[in-house]
Amino acid sequence: MKSITINGSQRESVGKKATKALRNAGQVPCVLYGGDKPVHFSAPELAFSKLVYTPNAHTVVINLDSGETLNAVMQDIQFHPVTDRILHVDFYQLFEDKEIALNIPVQLVGNSRGVKNGGVLRRTNRKLRIKALPANLPDFIEIDITPLKIGDKVAVGDLPSEDYTFLHNDNTVVCRVSTSRVAIVDEEDEEEVEEGAEGASTDAPAEEATAQE
Repeated sequence: MKSITINGSQRESVGKKATKALRNAGQVPCVLYGGDKPVHFSAPELAFSKLVYTPNAHTVVINLDSGETLNAVMQDIQFHPVTDRILHVDFYQLFEDKEIALNIPVQLVGNSRGVKNGGVLRRTNRKLRIKALPANLPDFIEIDITPLKIGDKVAVGDLPSEDYTFLHNDNTVVCRVSTSRVAIVDEEDEEEVEEGAEGASTDAPAEEATAQE
């Protein structure tokens, strides 16, 4: 998974006055959890743009002014209700031998057969939560929708998960192709319908003969 580097300064004072002063100076108060004790630090608000305003998932390398470098993932973020400015960010420290739970974006590739025939692609889950070691965290989960016909769907149980574990039920639907008023029946479906019709017409005389007897 791709990483974003944030340069931060450790905070000695964590009171309300100190926090307000940081925000007035364009700094965002942050806390890093998961280690022996929480690490309080601050970083420029602009440093979070590539981390927050993107659909992609990233790990974070936090470089502190004390010379310490810590690997983490963002766990929570608070915005101002009016201005949407970032008020506070919580991080969770990563360790090579400890699994972490994270929401990973779903990326659809290909052109669905069902959509070509007038169906509608519906995305139920744009992100999936997984659990994995930091080294096995993917940038995204790719799904090829090319073979999907009208009425087909992709569930979590259909996806490979060798390097990580999905934290969803197997029957959780990720995407599906639904019918629409302008949908066209697929050629293979037309053949099945024709075969069914021929079978029905072949059996009809036999049923009539039985009725006459």
